[in-house]
Amino acid sequence: MPISKRIVVKVGSSLLANPDLLTPRWAFIQRLLEDFRKLREQGYDIILCSSGSVALGLKMIGETPETAGLRDKQAAAACGMPLLLNAYKQVGTEYSFDIAQVLVTLRDMEERKRFLNTKNTIDRLLDADVIPIVNENDSITTEEIRVGDNDRLAAKVAQMVQADHLVILTCIDGLYDKNPEEPGAKLVEEVEDVSQYLAVTTGTSDLGSGGMLTKMQAANMAQNAGCVTLIANGEHESPVSSVLFNERKHTRCLAHTEPASAWAAWLTDRLQMAGSIVISSDIVEAFDKEKVSILREHVKSIQGPYVKGDVIHIYSEDGEEIARGLSNFSSEETMVLTRNMNMPPEQLLGYKTRGTIVGKDNLVRLEEHHLQWDTPDGDSVIDVTQE
Repeated sequence: MPISKRIVVKVGSSLLANPDLLTPRWAFIQRLLEDFRKLREQGYDIILCSSGSVALGLKMIGETPETAGLRDKQAAAACGMPLLLNAYKQVGTEYSFDIAQVLVTLRDMEERKRFLNTKNTIDRLLDADVIPIVNENDSITTEEIRVGDNDRLAAKVAQMVQADHLVILTCIDGLYDKNPEEPGAKLVEEVEDVSQYLAVTTGTSDLGSGGMLTKMQAANMAQNAGCVTLIANGEHESPVSSVLFNERKHTRCLAHTEPASAWAAWLTDRLQMAGSIVISSDIVEAFDKEKVSILREHVKSIQGPYVKGDVIHIYSEDGEEIARGLSNFSSEETMVLTRNMNMPPEQLLGYKTRGTIVGKDNLVRLEEHHLQWDTPDGDSVIDVTQE
């Protein structure tokens, strides 16, 4: 069950950094943390997912949002993070609360053990009445091994701490039924099915890495775990509480009435695809009747590379994603097992194993409310039925 009065707040770069000067917007930070103080006095636990480190560090390395490449952004993050944390620290001291930095990487969210270790750290900080400020460690991540946006990162944190609200503060009032710059665009006040609005959620801000698309993806991840997502303009005297208490316009993405377990939510809501397999039609049909394991004879093709313990995406032969599950083998081991069906798994791999690719207890069938990923293509897909 969600923990009562626990909120994850995500703040975008456009609210934290002056777009021209690339300096902290102190007035906004003041309003935000003053609002935090009021909510804490009412018994709320708050976890902050903050963008802004890259934007604030660009000036120090002589770059702009338009000119910065990956190496520039990594260096800018290293420069900007102390500035951002110092701003939060200074203002937080005025309101008599402490902050702590929690830097994470993609693997901290995607690997179960590291996910739980991160959860334990955040829980301990909350027990000590310290506000955790969570951000991706942009100084060491690359395009291939990064979350890429703090919207979905915040949703994973909301799942992690079993929050009942995820508040995403941005530079517009919420989700619109079409581009808000077009005439006649209307604010969508309530969303049940996120997939209906994915086509209109394109575009990113110059200072940030996410747009409304990532916010809708984040909302879907949160609602799967029973968490309500509120998307609103951050430019307000009480940016969080005014939305939480429904005092101004915003978009509310409803939580599912029957949320998934913490294990199932972690397993199905992925930030990046580690790998995938295509399975035969007979085992797909069996999925609809009972929980079944995926054996090596069921695998038709593999997309990798992935390692043992990665969550892989599972597709039918017609390209529909039907499940996600924890792989018992690496992609190389899976290929060896599936291409040598006449040999025992122990002989092929050199250790005792039954050769089950994904066990039924480590596999979750996707439902209509899950956002399916497109089938991988290209050279990384290996047809295991051909030598």
